[in-house]
Amino acid sequence: MTQTASPSPGTAGDQAVAGQVPLLEVRHLQVHFRSPRRWGLWGPRRVVRAVEDVSFAIWPGETLGLVGESGCGKSTTARAILGLVPRTGGEILLDGQPVEPTRAGRGHPLRRSVQMIFQDPYASLDPRMTVQRIVTEPMEVLGHEPDRRRRALLAVKLLQMVGLDPRYLNRYPHEFSGGQRQRIGIARALAARPRLLLCDEPVSALDVSIQAQVVNLLQDLQQQLGLALLFIAHDLAVVRHISHRVGVMYLGRLVELAPAAELYRNPRHPYTQALLSAVPVPDPGLQRARGRQHLAGEVPSPEREYRGCAFADRCPLVEPRCRQEVPPLQGDQHQVACFVAQESKEQELQGHSSPDDPSSSR
Repeated sequence: MTQTASPSPGTAGDQAVAGQVPLLEVRHLQVHFRSPRRWGLWGPRRVVRAVEDVSFAIWPGETLGLVGESGCGKSTTARAILGLVPRTGGEILLDGQPVEPTRAGRGHPLRRSVQMIFQDPYASLDPRMTVQRIVTEPMEVLGHEPDRRRRALLAVKLLQMVGLDPRYLNRYPHEFSGGQRQRIGIARALAARPRLLLCDEPVSALDVSIQAQVVNLLQDLQQQLGLALLFIAHDLAVVRHISHRVGVMYLGRLVELAPAAELYRNPRHPYTQALLSAVPVPDPGLQRARGRQHLAGEVPSPEREYRGCAFADRCPLVEPRCRQEVPPLQGDQHQVACFVAQESKEQELQGHSSPDDPSSSR
């Protein structure tokens, strides 16, 4: 694998301007499930709209963070990319080439380029397999290394890369702590020689003291191997630390997408503003002065079909238009799906360019 430097937060936009093709592109992704509940006694089963019209791109060497409340569709999005759940609509492109909406076989380029790190390190490893068997299996299945002795040597190197002693190769998963198991899961993913890792809340099941170690490990591996990451989490502080860009999801939709520094400094969607106001800061005085935005009500059911914005029932800035139309995700580097935020941005730009503004004549 080639070693390349991880990009700066602005690189994704620079690559787009230069006309380069993203490593992975998701266009208008939809994932719907049939609910066991029915409309009425004999009516059709309800539809759960887990993911609804989600679009984004990930560039080589970039980390895209995906945040939102539980049940907003983050993990389903990642699983749909890999074909672990069928997608109802939309396109997925790898290196600009469409990926068919069927489960990718072992020889498919998607399986060779994209791997997943799961949330639960206890459930994601086969308890009947040794660490060596777990780590070498992707090499064998994908045909990267047919020689058995060569696979064993590569397993030693992979364990060293993730900070584990190679003497652990003959042990079983139950002999390790949660953090060690997650490192084994990372080694298994790297064995497939991927270019993109889908990290589905990889630290949420770990102790706080271990979380930072795993996040730092992922960043180090990204620098060494030139990996791209889709990092899914509900911890906004962790996402800010590791991500170049951040997307915020609410009820199956992307409501804001921006460079990490810009999104945390200037959140424009009311939902993003509420999420960030709940993140504690170490200064008690600043915490009291900043206050917290409390959202009314609970997250609605994904079985409900909305005519307008899904956030309208909880939004403090709701307008009549919000209940009639779905706001599109619009913008250049900083995209937001909110009519009020878009109008506010337009007024701000008009104010800066107004001929009556004394600063415009300087």
